[in-house]
Amino acid sequence: MRDPYKILGVKRDAAADEIKAAWRNMAKSAHPDHNQGDPTATARFAEIGRAYETLKDPRKRSLFDNAVRMAEAKKNEQTIMQQRQAAREAAVRAKAAQANAERVMEELARAAQKAAADGSRQQAGSAEPADEMVDRIFGAQARAAAGGQAQARAHQAQYQQAQSQQTQNQQAQNQQAQNQQASEAGRRVDGDATEGDTKSDEEAGEAGPNAGANLPLPLSILTSLVRRFTGAKDTGLEKAPDEVATATVTIDDVLKSGWITASLPEGREIGFALPAGTRDGHELRLKGQGFKLPGMQRGDAVINIRIAPDPRFTVDGFDLHAVLPLSIENAVLGTEARIEGPSGPLDITIPAWSGSDKTIKIPGQGLPREEGGRGDLVVELRIILWEKPDDKVTDLMRSMREGLFL
Repeated sequence: MRDPYKILGVKRDAAADEIKAAWRNMAKSAHPDHNQGDPTATARFAEIGRAYETLKDPRKRSLFDNAVRMAEAKKNEQTIMQQRQAAREAAVRAKAAQANAERVMEELARAAQKAAADGSRQQAGSAEPADEMVDRIFGAQARAAAGGQAQARAHQAQYQQAQSQQTQNQQAQNQQAQNQQASEAGRRVDGDATEGDTKSDEEAGEAGPNAGANLPLPLSILTSLVRRFTGAKDTGLEKAPDEVATATVTIDDVLKSGWITASLPEGREIGFALPAGTRDGHELRLKGQGFKLPGMQRGDAVINIRIAPDPRFTVDGFDLHAVLPLSIENAVLGTEARIEGPSGPLDITIPAWSGSDKTIKIPGQGLPREEGGRGDLVVELRIILWEKPDDKVTDLMRSMREGLFL
């Protein structure tokens, strides 16, 4: 059987008279005599009857409500277990990413040392191509997973450009040194030429290692490669899972945008103010207030807002519904009445000949909307009998039913 509350279209905290009224309206509209062309009318009518039989009996209703609460509790328990499992898996991924990043930095450090040691060979034009260096350090598969072939080519071109610029600068320095040596040798006597040549050779020998030491990868390329190799985002950290909790608030809390404290599954409490636009079932996301795991960006806290039952009103979106009992004479003749509004007493006018299907809307007395303004207060009229039977009223009703008007 489906949820009887959903079948009758009532809230879970609906009163017995509200459930009975909803059953009458639905049974009347779904009666097979009024829907002879609908082959499903009989089944719908029977389902409505079973739903009413469940909810009108306090014992059956209590059993159903307890079963629903147990199912929801089990579902919440499973959700918490899934969140914890996701957190454990995320922690393992973060540890692996950190280990990969450390390995990458070690490889880059060894590559820089080797480049310094092979400086003279690179100056002579036999430098290792950038694509071979990247493949040797990271491997072709890691480079493809890190960003695709197009991004890898872009990094290679940037590295080659930087290497070419460094080589040109070094060649210019060497040429300048050779010119100075030639000029200095021209001014010296033949006996000093040998000494000048020896000194020139020593300077050239010193320039070789320095040239190799100026060839480490640019910092931007190193950072980009590490980020792409580890799969991290721009922050450098993977985000931890969200932490989900439920907060039960009152209608007054929503009206006043009150400060609420909720308990997270890990046992920590979190405080927040209810924003405009809060209603029953609203999901509020608090950035960076969720799970905190080592080596990961902190997750969010997701709070599901539930509005507690209120004896004065029921909540329908941003509208509040209130019930006003009316005696027969006031329903027929009309009257002035005072009801309890969300911000204090309100005076309303009941038009003459108002039945139980009549509603009166009072604008701007509901819950605050996100875009500004508030919902409505909807007053539902309910005709009630006097506490004690009255002979005159009974005779009048009998005369009206039997067609005898005096």
